Amino acid sequence: MDLRERVDGSREELLGELNEFLRMPSISAREDESGDFRNCAEWVAGKLEEAGAEATIMETEGHPVVYAQIGDGPKTLLSYGHYDVQPPEPLELWESDPFEPTLRDGGLYARGVADDKADVLSRIQALRLYIEEQGPLPFKLKFLIEGEEEIGSPNLAPFVRSNADRLSADACLWEGSMKDEAGRPLIFCGTKGLAYVELRARGASYDLHSMYGGIAPNPAWRLVQALRTIKDENGEITLDGLDDLAEEPSEKDLEAISRIPFDDTALRESWDVEALDRGLTGQDALREMLLRPTANIAGIQSGYTGPGSKTIVPSEAFVKMDFRLVAGQSPGPVLELIRSHLKRRGFEDVEVVDLHGVEPAKTPVDSPIVSTAVEAWKDLGVEEAVVYPTIGGSGPTSLIAAELGIPTIMTGSVASSGSRLHSPNEWVRLDDYFESVGYFARFFERFAL
Repeated sequence: MDLRERVDGSREELLGELNEFLRMPSISAREDESGDFRNCAEWVAGKLEEAGAEATIMETEGHPVVYAQIGDGPKTLLSYGHYDVQPPEPLELWESDPFEPTLRDGGLYARGVADDKADVLSRIQALRLYIEEQGPLPFKLKFLIEGEEEIGSPNLAPFVRSNADRLSADACLWEGSMKDEAGRPLIFCGTKGLAYVELRARGASYDLHSMYGGIAPNPAWRLVQALRTIKDENGEITLDGLDDLAEEPSEKDLEAISRIPFDDTALRESWDVEALDRGLTGQDALREMLLRPTANIAGIQSGYTGPGSKTIVPSEAFVKMDFRLVAGQSPGPVLELIRSHLKRRGFEDVEVVDLHGVEPAKTPVDSPIVSTAVEAWKDLGVEEAVVYPTIGGSGPTSLIAAELGIPTIMTGSVASSGSRLHSPNEWVRLDDYFESVGYFARFFERFAL
């Protein structure tokens, strides 16, 4: 079928549905007092039913999961996505209402458009388009669309484990990928793991006058000194035993990385920085991002930070850190490494609180589902789809890829590297959205072969 012509003729209808979806403030970090969140789940289920699928809203201890199934045949494809979004704050930085989709210069701006509503809906619309043109789906297609991804998917693990048979599949499409700075679509074959922790230091039972600053224990200084033992002045991670846990990358992964056209200049320009950390460039920067763990300070707080002056010795200090982990580095053992590392250096008084963790996940770059994704792009005339063995980010991908043993990739590229995921003025290029609808319809054709 002529996908471009078919999609182009339906643009108004497709965009109207997307705008309706984006107007729903499905913020998982907040209580659903108005019922808007559940209404969003029901809306998604309704769209799946309109496409011909049998959809069910399945309860969890938190927000519900939308599950659907359609088609019949010897092969099964699972599609994962999420209908929840990040909070829009700070609102004053938005150029338009985050929940009123707005077109500007070919871009569609709204909270959740890039992460992950446009991707979720493009797959449903592609299914509908496929059936209208080709008839019944010649394979089983299952949808798992959760409502808690933006708060760490706290109830996804028990859901997946209790529904393992229901979710069985030959391959899985995880939530969408993106395009790089040059407009090339990216195909991701894995995610890093994550250990998210909080380090807490305490001094006196209340803030003290800073005239005692020479004798009173200062938890802010204590925390700074502890942090220095985790990363040195050159930016190198010095956490005892972390590298020992890591598995060596495969030769095929290294070959795939060597073929990635990574443009650190464009990346620096998009961030408005003069240099990357430690002056990394080119393949060195790419390998660092994909093959090395991180020790990132996500936020730090202590004492008085308001206007004017307030001279105190703070009574407490804390820092939130995320450690992105590579294959072999599991969050549980890494948590113990952090505690033992600090204890050996005399910082046993610094409390390490486990906030969240996920395992690394990996699908081989030569898996058949990767080839299907590449060939589907070629069908659309795109010869430059780039395969990444993994990405720098994390997610509950291991539940599907590792625990259920289903080859899992990210493809589709509704978003781009500049889509401002999780930030004010989140956006996608409207042409990329329509292209993704056609892409997934072509992907379904390829998967059926």
